[in-house]
Amino acid sequence: MSVQLDAIDQKILRELQADGRMTNVELARRVGISAPPCLRRVRALQEAGFIKGYRALLDEKKLGFEVTAFAMVHLSSQAEPDLVAFEEFVRTKPFVCECWMLSGEIDFVLKCVAPNLLAFQTLVSELTAAPHVRNVKTSLTLRNSKDEAMVPL
Repeated sequence: MSVQLDAIDQKILRELQADGRMTNVELARRVGISAPPCLRRVRALQEAGFIKGYRALLDEKKLGFEVTAFAMVHLSSQAEPDLVAFEEFVRTKPFVCECWMLSGEIDFVLKCVAPNLLAFQTLVSELTAAPHVRNVKTSLTLRNSKDEAMVPL
């Protein structure tokens, strides 16, 4: 089933991106419709895959993860089974928050957090030792100038 997004659907998505915890009644008020059709629309947006889920955004520093870094991984093989094997390997590493496959010179970029440099160094050693990894280049972050987990609507 294909869902066409109208202006109200877009308002719903915009409001939920800003505050996914608001009640359906508040959401309906903000987008200018009553609560029952608002709930139906939200459920339709969820079923159609426009809304993937809901989660809390946590402060990694307050939780003891002092290091945020990026690891650029170059594999020795780009055969599909080797790419999939690396992705499965990375999923087992709790300090890897995001894994993106790229086109071009680097095969994957990983966003990582760690409680300290030693823990990050251990993760890099594990990545380097993974099958088909040619090399791993890392960059430690200094500060984050923009952190928007939002799609522009």
